[in-house]
Amino acid sequence: MAHRTEALFRDDAYLKTADATVVAINERGGIILDRTIFYATSGGQPGDTGHLERTDGSRIAIAATITGETKDEIIHVPAPEQAMPVVGETVKLIIDWERRHLLMRMHAACHLLTVVCPFPITGASVSEDDSRVDFDIPDASFTREEVTAGMMDLVRADHPIFTRLISDEELAANPGLVKSKNVRPPVGTGKIRLVCIGENGAVDSQPCGGTHVKSTGEIGEIHIGKIEKKGRENRRFRIRFGPMPAN
Repeated sequence: MAHRTEALFRDDAYLKTADATVVAINERGGIILDRTIFYATSGGQPGDTGHLERTDGSRIAIAATITGETKDEIIHVPAPEQAMPVVGETVKLIIDWERRHLLMRMHAACHLLTVVCPFPITGASVSEDDSRVDFDIPDASFTREEVTAGMMDLVRADHPIFTRLISDEELAANPGLVKSKNVRPPVGTGKIRLVCIGENGAVDSQPCGGTHVKSTGEIGEIHIGKIEKKGRENRRFRIRFGPMPAN
């Protein structure tokens, strides 16, 4: 039977620590808690790393966080040769905040790219220093310089980034909210999580379960490292931190 983990990061992506209770250890040694601040690998964003601190002060290093039988079951994968907690034990959760914050900035940057390039998304992957978004674009006239300038205009405008919930019916009535060409957001719960940019979502609104910074200004300087052709109509845009190299 799948367990349901309360995902604290969905309401507050800035939580660095929290307390939780161990509810299960699965057959592979994965640790399942009643609540967590650790994001589980999903939607192109990698899961969090960090550690669990036990009441005696010892630590259990967490090498990865993944989903289980359902998206609501979050499994904390310990690094090799870690002491294991017992069911019912209370632990303190501590994520690798520096890594998480880079991922939050980068994931938000990917959203800005979809604003500047409003085409169907065919794939995406977020990492700490080099992320990609693939688009179905027949015309290859975009330049790295133009796309970078458009994204940096949005960064400098320091638009707010926030989440809100809509119903399945609202999503069905607004199909344009879904930018992915092949992946549909899960429906059936009655609540779809939108990530919105700008006042009242004026810049962008799209279904997303990831973690993001609170404003576009917090993303910092970014640029398009390269645009790659991946098939007749597929273009891969790579986002990197920092200013665009001069060459």
